[in-house]
Amino acid sequence: MHEPVLVAEVVGLMKDAKTVLDMTLGGGGHAEALLEAGVDRVVGVDRDPDAIAHAGERLARFGDRFTAVHARFSEVPRIAAEASFRAVEGTIYDLGVSSLHLDRPERGFTYRDDGPLDMRMGQDGPTAADLVASLPEEDLADVIYRYGEERLSRRISRAIVRAREREPITTTDQLARIVAGAVPRRRGGGHPARRTFQALRIAVNRELEELEASLPQAVELLAPGGVLAVISYHSLEDRIVKRFVAGEERLEALTKKPIRPGEAEVARNRRARSAKLRASRRAA
Repeated sequence: MHEPVLVAEVVGLMKDAKTVLDMTLGGGGHAEALLEAGVDRVVGVDRDPDAIAHAGERLARFGDRFTAVHARFSEVPRIAAEASFRAVEGTIYDLGVSSLHLDRPERGFTYRDDGPLDMRMGQDGPTAADLVASLPEEDLADVIYRYGEERLSRRISRAIVRAREREPITTTDQLARIVAGAVPRRRGGGHPARRTFQALRIAVNRELEELEASLPQAVELLAPGGVLAVISYHSLEDRIVKRFVAGEERLEALTKKPIRPGEAEVARNRRARSAKLRASRRAA
């Protein structure tokens, strides 16, 4: 079961809202907590049909207080029309990848278990294997550097291109072994393929582009006094959110510094350790 991150903090920000838009429904943890806290209605959005089905079963007991919409971040106007609302008092983004993806090797998100090199959240469009097979060496290095912040991106890209000349790279284990063989293991830095996998996942799903398109749409939908809360997990996401809030005249930051999980939460859920929550309120 996916455990939502910073759930108490999110509920504290939005417990008085009538309608909340949960843009990253995932396993339904934040939506469930908000409904239990007394929010009148939660509209949950996800681009993954498996997440929609899973959360729909989990939250069925709330009846018409919960609505699920299959959509991308950049489709907020369509989401509003499909769910029949004009404004919300709260919008939450819990970015990154969920346990529904990481704990299922067949989805191809993790370097820890072997599976097809897929990484598609929406299960449509090109896969990570397609990118690895088709991108020129220089373009592949740029993807790994830009989205993975990997300083050894060119060495990794060169190793991938040499390997794909021998045989197609179609599994997560293949790619993880190629990257591990190309770079030294960093002390305390986790698996050497972590940044490369992050980069390919972000590129496959166009995560940063979708976020940049979605945030202005979400503010447009916020009622005066409504709260926008975004949980990010790496500097690329957090930088986009921080700059957007600073440059958006309609928003007032509620958090001078991002809220971080406490030691107890990190001990209970290691995936929370890099989370940062930034919250802001729409001005009247």
